[in-house]
Amino acid sequence: MIVEDQSDTIAFLQDPASHGLPGPVERIETHISEIFLLGDKAFKLKRAVSLPYANFSTPELRLEFCHREVERNRRTAPGLYRGVRTIVRNDSGKLQFGGEGELVDAVVEMVRFDGQTILDNMAKRDAISPGLMRDVADEIAAFHGGLEPVTGVRGSTLMNEVLAINESGFATSDVFSREEIAQLCSAFRLALEKHQQRLDRRSDEGHIRLGHGDLHLRNICMLNDRPTLFDCIEFNDRIATVDVLYDLAFLLMDLWHRGKHDLASLAANRYCDRTSNDDGWSLLPFFMAVRSAVRAHVTATQLAEADSLDEKLIFAARSYFDLAWELLGETGPRLVALGGLSGSGKSTLADAISPVLGLAPGARILESDRIRKALHGTAPETALPAVAYAPEVSTRVYGEMNRRAEQLLCDGCVVVTNGVFANRRQRRAIGEVASQAGAPFAGIWLEAPPEVLLDRVATRSKTASDADVAVLQKQLAGIGRADDWLLLPVTGPASET
Repeated sequence: MIVEDQSDTIAFLQDPASHGLPGPVERIETHISEIFLLGDKAFKLKRAVSLPYANFSTPELRLEFCHREVERNRRTAPGLYRGVRTIVRNDSGKLQFGGEGELVDAVVEMVRFDGQTILDNMAKRDAISPGLMRDVADEIAAFHGGLEPVTGVRGSTLMNEVLAINESGFATSDVFSREEIAQLCSAFRLALEKHQQRLDRRSDEGHIRLGHGDLHLRNICMLNDRPTLFDCIEFNDRIATVDVLYDLAFLLMDLWHRGKHDLASLAANRYCDRTSNDDGWSLLPFFMAVRSAVRAHVTATQLAEADSLDEKLIFAARSYFDLAWELLGETGPRLVALGGLSGSGKSTLADAISPVLGLAPGARILESDRIRKALHGTAPETALPAVAYAPEVSTRVYGEMNRRAEQLLCDGCVVVTNGVFANRRQRRAIGEVASQAGAPFAGIWLEAPPEVLLDRVATRSKTASDADVAVLQKQLAGIGRADDWLLLPVTGPASET
């Protein structure tokens, strides 16, 4: 609730003369902030609210949280956050930026950027490419990797607190019936009980960090041609202190809710390729469900505060509620192994089938090329020397793939493995992994005419594979058809695989 009149501050910030610039000031209102845009500047004012999760009730508190907002967001967007400006009342009774006088308010000064570069707007234009989503996942992985683990907290305790907030939020909603709210909340409690040990083990292993806390498409923009994370939660450390996969899950849920399942799957797989988080893959549907439930009750609250009935808000709240139910579903483990020579379209097929296998965000893709790069401590697109492809190294790579696949299958996940699988021994070994885990198995060998393979390898853009035409020619001379797997003939462009 609003506890202090800020009309003088708002009038001051809306006056172009206060900024020494011509032209009108654009004003944007959000739930707990007001943003004022003029020229190349943006000023963010915290509304004088006193809420269970945010207290900006006094000028001193607003100043404190302005400083914290700048400090926290400079972790990911140092070029976006210019600093904090105080607003004081001078001796003549007028408001001014800084100087001597009574503190009236404070604002965060930011660089104004093109709103069309926010990923929320880019998604509406279908302008988010797979390459951009890989960059986003890399950015998040690097951010999380630079954070210190938070000790003394249990993962299950943190999620229990989120569920309690959700239950309180739903209790005040008129969008959903009491019965369906009770059913959903009960399902969440059962899911928390199911995942408790894994959540607590991950907290013991250091996966709890003071993260972003609000990592959806509206809080990622393009700055200097790079995805930039901004507007993190600074007003409540308890909300922002989470398992890193729960931090990521907001983005995944946002993409999934918009029907961009391929991008959600890509982001999740890329993130886990760059981090050690396969042990948490089975938690992602639960984390995404919790994020969707948060959006459901927050949207319903916005509806309650609106002046009139808003059908769009009702539809949105309902869609998030239904998605939460969907994400709490059950599925069994399954293993699909894709083999074939370089250029046969294994990676393209893996990316295509992952979003439709299992629960969101789809199947975990284990690719031999990416595993090889990770074992050598390099980025997926960084080329390795020939020694990294020695037989003993490849044995280690496929052994690691099998080990991780077994772990994921035992966790109940769907897995897609992607490698050449050049010999019968490798193909038999991955099949035995599925058998040991009691999971259905499908081995698929992609086969294309030599001229198609040569053309694809010669013209493809840089990927995790280092195979060139010379490598492919050796494969063509030394690797025969895999008659122990299902044969999938492929021709034409890789996108048609």
